[in-house]
Amino acid sequence: MTIQTQIGYATVQDIFVRGKNLSTEIIPNTDFVDMVCLCMLGKTPDANFKRMINVLLVTSTDHGFTPSSMASRLTILGAPESLQGAVAAGLLGAGDRYLGVTQNVASMLQIESEGLAANAPQFEFDARARDLLARYKAEKRRIHGVGHPIHVDGDPRVPALRKISQETGYYRSGWRLLDAIETINRVEFDRKLPINGAGAMGAVAADLGLDPRAARGLALVGRAAGLAAHILEEVMTPTATDMWDLVLEAEAEAASKA
Repeated sequence: MTIQTQIGYATVQDIFVRGKNLSTEIIPNTDFVDMVCLCMLGKTPDANFKRMINVLLVTSTDHGFTPSSMASRLTILGAPESLQGAVAAGLLGAGDRYLGVTQNVASMLQIESEGLAANAPQFEFDARARDLLARYKAEKRRIHGVGHPIHVDGDPRVPALRKISQETGYYRSGWRLLDAIETINRVEFDRKLPINGAGAMGAVAADLGLDPRAARGLALVGRAAGLAAHILEEVMTPTATDMWDLVLEAEAEAASKA
């Protein structure tokens, strides 16, 4: 039985990744985004594709105290010797509600925009959005990528991501359908649910033609760096004990009212 991978292998003298010599071809000439694309997608990207992958990594890196960063901080409190365990704890908390939504949005947009040309008339995107909203409501399905508990008037990341997508030629069917969903929701259904950061990232991934699982993978790669930053800060300026104290205070208050 032969077990193989197309990603990389090592000999006594050399290491190869996707057929390229790591020491002589990749290390002297390749930056991190190029390497991510080479490993995950099997190719070195052109300038515009690379810019969009970079945007996905940058956007997903951090946005403060979140369940994932809190999980990492609490883990390093209990296991100060395990930085890798603390990073893993944060990544394990990234699923269909946090961070992993990028995959869900990309999948939805790729399926729902099938057959729609990127330059199709606006009324076609509006009709597709109208149909999607009606079906999801009838089936009681959640529409990922819209609404935000903090950025209720609009997520500040979205215009930046849309602008870069337009500049690079990756404002295509996914983006246009998501924009139509937001507009139809507001204008025809009186529901103010602006596109959120994960929605914009999902639109980027859809218009790049990525496998939706790769979209989640890229978000996790970016977030790993952010979690490492939270852990290093936690070691120097602890907050996890205060989080724990808040829980204990809430428990004591609840017990006093019981």
